[in-house]
Amino acid sequence: MLQFHTLWLWLLLFLCLPAAAQTRPPGFPKPPEPADRSSPRVDQPPPVRRAHIDALQLQREAKEILELSQSLQLDIDQVNHGLLPKDTIEKLKRIEKLCKRLRSEVAP
Repeated sequence: MLQFHTLWLWLLLFLCLPAAAQTRPPGFPKPPEPADRSSPRVDQPPPVRRAHIDALQLQREAKEILELSQSLQLDIDQVNHGLLPKDTIEKLKRIEKLCKRLRSEVAP
């Protein structure tokens, strides 16, 4: 039993010595002070400057979305009958692109 405790003591000592050796010596130099001491500056992202929203362009794009979605209703009716008009996928992609653009312009 005494050997078991001695073994644990040596093992604990063996594991703790490397951790104690990793501390800084008392005379270790500190990093230099910043050149500008007026105010500690926290890295903040620059303010986002939004471009002027063109209301006329937004209205045109919204109207195009409306027209595309209305023409898409006829295409979907044909899909239900087993026919896929060739420009249906392009219309869907255009609607998606316009919606993303409008959302990015309108959302803060």
